[in-house]
Amino acid sequence: MKRFPEALLQQLLKRRENAALRVLPQAASGIDFASNDYLGFAQSSKIFDAAHQFLIHNGFTSNGATGSRLLSGNHPLYGIAEQAIAHFHQSESALIFNSGYDANVGLFASVPQKGDFILYDELCHASIRDGIRLSHAKSYKFVHNDCEDLEKLMLRCQSQNATIYIATESVFSMDGDTPDLEKMVQLCEKHNAYLIVDEAHALGVFGDKGEGMIQNLNLQNRVFARVMTFGKGLGCHGAAVVGSQSLKDYLVNFARSLIYTTALSPHALATIHMAYQHLLADDRSRSQLRNNINCFNQQKKLLGFQPLFVRSKSAIQCAIIPGNERVREIAKNIQAQGFDVKPILSPTVAQGQERLRLCLHSFNSEGDVFGVLEVLAREVLK
Repeated sequence: MKRFPEALLQQLLKRRENAALRVLPQAASGIDFASNDYLGFAQSSKIFDAAHQFLIHNGFTSNGATGSRLLSGNHPLYGIAEQAIAHFHQSESALIFNSGYDANVGLFASVPQKGDFILYDELCHASIRDGIRLSHAKSYKFVHNDCEDLEKLMLRCQSQNATIYIATESVFSMDGDTPDLEKMVQLCEKHNAYLIVDEAHALGVFGDKGEGMIQNLNLQNRVFARVMTFGKGLGCHGAAVVGSQSLKDYLVNFARSLIYTTALSPHALATIHMAYQHLLADDRSRSQLRNNINCFNQQKKLLGFQPLFVRSKSAIQCAIIPGNERVREIAKNIQAQGFDVKPILSPTVAQGQERLRLCLHSFNSEGDVFGVLEVLAREVLK
């Protein structure tokens, strides 16, 4: 086998020295406070069985996609699922991508043009940032959730008579916090900018039927595009960009992450469709999740933990514990006591912002919530 390049080996060694080397973990055990399966849909036998029966009932018996959507892979289930998703999200159209990463890369790489500007929150997900890097537009980051800093940048860019796109998330994946979306919409309308909101961690969690934060605030007709990712609250795979029909037509023609990849299998599409149907019918899981979020926030206040945690009303709760080695050791000790809690290390987050990321679920009991916080208290205070 050819010798491994020395420059790459040095990068691996540097990661190891900084206690930041990533390795693929073994299957987790313990009470789940790590996964993004907020509603337990990934474990749902009802959704699994419904997807299977839907395929059989409609005569969809093929296993593979056979090609890209523009060749042979545009299965009839795409039209069924996309129409239902657009209706659910009160949008003209929906376009399914293979993942949230593909959706963000395809959207941000193709829509902003040379001479345009993309202004993005400094904590936006890597998929958004990677899409921006592939774009021919100029880009600037604004201070996290800071509308004043955003408007200053908008005024600078507006003077150059270019199209401005704003990128943010409705729930940030590493902090669990939320921007002032109503204020951002107002700024975009004031300065004629186009707002794109990633709703990955809001779908299934916020809204009367889990529609996401934008619909919860009744802003769905005032944003340019939303990215709805299915791998979190819906417990399956894929994502959709929801917006105008013109946006869908444009992405079909220019989004390379859609054009040049094999389509999803019929079974994946049926699972997405059934997960949305289940979301419409399952008020109980959302109610249990909301109760657990409230319980967690009340308990951490009673324990005096509020300064340690990032303020969040979402299913993502983060305790800042600086230092890769320290946060990894605390996570290991908590795991040994039966709770699946994961450390988030730099460079995934900025140095000094290393943390324990606890994800709450509808299937966690109040005893689980009390238990993990009590163990965390002992570990942090010892």
